[in-house]
Amino acid sequence: PKTNRKNAGFTGEERAKFSRLLENGFIDTFRYFYPDLEGAYSWWSYRFHAREKNAGWRIDYFLVSPALKDRLEDALIYKDVYGSDHCPVGLILKD
Repeated sequence: PKTNRKNAGFTGEERAKFSRLLENGFIDTFRYFYPDLEGAYSWWSYRFHAREKNAGWRIDYFLVSPALKDRLEDALIYKDVYGSDHCPVGLILKD
């Protein structure tokens, strides 16, 4: 959203650098498995009951090189783990 463009984690420079990683072949593992899933976030503000409303951002990632693509098994967001304004993210690789 345009309202976030000046916030850390969503600036034009950050978004451009992240896009460059993807353009250079790195794989956003969560989007690889769940390309159309909406409402999957890893960070929520402590304000305005954002977590309870699931008004968050997905700002924690596992990016991998194409060399690991065949080993990808799943990417996870542990939204029910509390203790921070972030929740853990996980990546499962095949042996």
